[in-house]
Amino acid sequence: MEAETLHIIRAEHDALSAVLQTVRLLARQPRPDFDALRAMLFYVDEFPERRHHPHESELLFPKLRALAPQSRELLDKLDADHGRGERAVRALQHELLAYELLGEARRPGFERAVQRYVDGYLQHMAMEEREILPLAERVLRPQDWAELDETFAKERDPLTGGRADAAYERLFQRILRLVPPPLGLGPA
Repeated sequence: MEAETLHIIRAEHDALSAVLQTVRLLARQPRPDFDALRAMLFYVDEFPERRHHPHESELLFPKLRALAPQSRELLDKLDADHGRGERAVRALQHELLAYELLGEARRPGFERAVQRYVDGYLQHMAMEEREILPLAERVLRPQDWAELDETFAKERDPLTGGRADAAYERLFQRILRLVPPPLGLGPA
């Protein structure tokens, strides 16, 4: 049976992948929905960057470093990615704002930034799922899983079934109303 932590990480990766692919899709539209893009990038900044990554970097990765020293180089690379994450999403938000406020002349820069950001993030998650999660399954002990499961379950991403406080609930409802199917309920 899969540890709850692994289930949560995979579910959060799936949700984030859907959001990122939708950002890419919306960015390519002739007239992008700036409200939807802003809401989705804000979500990425709030949940994956401030909650998901710290759980990995501060809880899971140290256990793996201790039990599988051969993984240190890869874990260091993933930690460095996490460290750049907030700056990267803020830079993308800036490119979006520049495009929205300054017009079509800024669109190419925004589109390139979206492509770089989404591609990099998807590669990062694929590496975690291909290398780190199987390693965790092999080396972590029952007591490690119990500790991780308890912590990861406390602050799950609301897009994967976690509870959101009222302010975040409004954000998720807004995203659902603005974003087209299959991620949202907005106009197609």
